[in-house]
Amino acid sequence: MSEAAAGGERVPAGFCRDGDGRLLLAGRPAAELVAAAGDTPLFVYVAGLLQTRVAAFRAAMPGDIHLHYAVKANPFPPLMAHMTGLVDGFDIASAGEMAKALEAGMPADRISFAGPGKRDRELQAAIEAGVTLNIESEGELGRAGAIAEALGKTARVALRVNPPFQLKGSGMKMGGNAAPFGVDAAMAPPLLRRMQQAPFELRGLHVFAGSQALSAPAILEAQAATVVLADELSREAGVELPFVNLGGGFGVPYFPGDRELDLAELGDGLTAILAGRAPTLRNARFALELGRWLVAEAGVYLCRIVDRKRSGGETFLVTDGGLHHQLAATGNFGTVIRRNYPVVNASRGGPAAETASVVGCLCTPLDRLADKVEWPQSEIGDLVAVFMAGAYGRSASPEAFLGHPPALEILV
Repeated sequence: MSEAAAGGERVPAGFCRDGDGRLLLAGRPAAELVAAAGDTPLFVYVAGLLQTRVAAFRAAMPGDIHLHYAVKANPFPPLMAHMTGLVDGFDIASAGEMAKALEAGMPADRISFAGPGKRDRELQAAIEAGVTLNIESEGELGRAGAIAEALGKTARVALRVNPPFQLKGSGMKMGGNAAPFGVDAAMAPPLLRRMQQAPFELRGLHVFAGSQALSAPAILEAQAATVVLADELSREAGVELPFVNLGGGFGVPYFPGDRELDLAELGDGLTAILAGRAPTLRNARFALELGRWLVAEAGVYLCRIVDRKRSGGETFLVTDGGLHHQLAATGNFGTVIRRNYPVVNASRGGPAAETASVVGCLCTPLDRLADKVEWPQSEIGDLVAVFMAGAYGRSASPEAFLGHPPALEILV
């Protein structure tokens, strides 16, 4: 999504102001949504933008590519229920997310469960429900088999492989090194052969090389390498893979200068990769697992200015929000260099009249939502909107820190 400039501010596409300068979310003033929810801070997720995102994916990608939603990006139940009708499956990473996925209406056979530290009771719950376990080690496979035999059930399993390559330029690299995630490729063939025997049903392969990449060529290089790896493992193990999860890696442009991912280039490249796949994979289905790319830009974090002050010649706007709800926006969620997410005064537009830093309500200098932004003169009671808040917001933040109440959430 591109950004529109209004008085020098960064307002992402999909959002705008009315004639009175008020920020509109899904066509409604931010203040109206706050009133409906009952308070600030408030996360607002726009359903129409989620639908637009999925439609863009479907239009660009090969028709036989499945789309999975990585629930860890945003597990808000109404959002998950909405996504159930848009995507082909959910990828989860805990028994808690599994319960939410099933409650959202996603069929168990379209849910896959990854994570290197699954407890026995989590393995049992997944086997009983019929969810696919993405096996992360030989030991985990043994535990899953013993539990399935004790239950008299078949365990649906896929093998997560730690690939011998990385997604170049990704914000978080998940392959190419020793890792707690998945099994090294050299260890995979005997485990795949074992998964063809009772009490298992082999569902396929899961490979995740990295995340938050904005280069289509880099993503395509990783996808091509994944398809080659799947072929090599299939042949060496002597098994036919019914399904290959290619991972994700699609990034979003958080900061000035970031370029939006070229979806058309990705779709064309992936079409060519799959068209040239080896005969061993002709009958395999493929999926992309996306979280941040699907939901980040559909979310806005709203908080209210409760104080303004001067210190050392600088203006600080103190809000009732902060890193306990929106850790990523403060630069404390894996960002090496702190940069501002798009942030605006949601109550008033117009030309820049002051330079101010927007801070939260916590007793730590890390609690900064924006440094030295230029925007209209802002007053106590005004709403602040932090964009790109649909992924890794409330659920990825230290909500219990200092005992402030949790943020509210709504889907509109």
